[in-house]
Amino acid sequence: MNILILGSGGREHCLAWKINQSPLCDTLYIAPGNAGTRQCGQNVDLNILDFESVKKFALDHNIDMIVVGPEAPLVDGIVDFFRQADTAHIKMVGPDAYAAQLEGSKAFAKKFMEKYQIPTAAYTEVTSENLQEGIRFLDSLTPPYVLKADGLAAGKGVLILENKAKAVSELQAMLSGKFGQASSRVVIETFLKGIEFSVFVLTDGKEYVLLPEAKDYKRVGEGDTGLNTGGMGAISPVPFVNDSLWDKVKKKIIEPTIHGIRAEQMDYKGFVFFGLINVEGEPYVIEYNCRLGDPETEVVIPRISTDIVELFNALFDGTLSSRTLKISPMAASTVMMVSGGYPGDFEKGKPITGLSNAGDVTIFHAGTKASGEDILTNGGRVLALTAMDRDFRKAVAKSVAAAETIQFEGKYFRKDIGFDL
Repeated sequence: MNILILGSGGREHCLAWKINQSPLCDTLYIAPGNAGTRQCGQNVDLNILDFESVKKFALDHNIDMIVVGPEAPLVDGIVDFFRQADTAHIKMVGPDAYAAQLEGSKAFAKKFMEKYQIPTAAYTEVTSENLQEGIRFLDSLTPPYVLKADGLAAGKGVLILENKAKAVSELQAMLSGKFGQASSRVVIETFLKGIEFSVFVLTDGKEYVLLPEAKDYKRVGEGDTGLNTGGMGAISPVPFVNDSLWDKVKKKIIEPTIHGIRAEQMDYKGFVFFGLINVEGEPYVIEYNCRLGDPETEVVIPRISTDIVELFNALFDGTLSSRTLKISPMAASTVMMVSGGYPGDFEKGKPITGLSNAGDVTIFHAGTKASGEDILTNGGRVLALTAMDRDFRKAVAKSVAAAETIQFEGKYFRKDIGFDL
């Protein structure tokens, strides 16, 4: 099979690394990829939101399967676009635009959860037309106050505020375009106090297989302080996710979600990411994503020994229900190396050294680019350093040791991933 991965981050490098191990994969392309993905296949300079260009490449290179990494092409309808007669034979790993609203619209996701009785925080929707209703809802809450932009906002559209006056002013700012069109509608939620974790399934819209769980760390500072980021590291498995909690997650969240996808006749062949919170032993959904998370991918995929291309094929040939995943009992950790200043302003183009001296880790590139023989920084999150061990703390220590070895100007990373477990 000729396979094309869309995306350029650590998630896509990890997927490329895994797909490249499959004997079913003949030629692998990654668009646009990064300096790491070129070790797994051929990078292609494509704008993945220009569907006509992606289509032309796919037809010119006899692509059999497209694996969509990030959310934007899915929400914009790339799966629907490839339903055209001349591309309908290409297997698209990802949901159609209607199903991708589970991530693309917080309000859509909340209505879905309400309809299928999936545990989530109480909420209300607010637009400029019912602003006063939103303010009255804030009056009914105790702090902190949770405001979420309805649409995609590059991970920046969620605000958690302690002060009600500040919450009201931020609500007004969001509705006035603080996050562009994404915040023309805002979801206000009650705050859930607990500990977060992530669960993933691969589904054909009817059946599903359960992937390993993970816990990521969003705050830039150690001890979970400072600004939110795209993720500073992750571990898998998660020690507090015991058999009892797993049973509740499956019965109260995963199975009703798959039932809802089936009942709504969504065209969904791909990953569902469940952002969950454990509140005194009860799981609640914080959010859905319609693709794998990053950096969770970099700890979940390395623990799966099953051929991932076989699993993707099972999405289309009706055999998913007969598949069982082989999961390593080893713990995986990943530590993100980021550019100085991230998640604020940062500089690109810094040479990276020490990659060949990183020891017993797998290096997944996120924001990198090749320049001749050199590898340069090309984003806020630069490298994901994944290690495995029987004890996740020892795995984290390996990842941290590698981060100490690798050098680039302004580098920063957290040393305390998993500190709260």
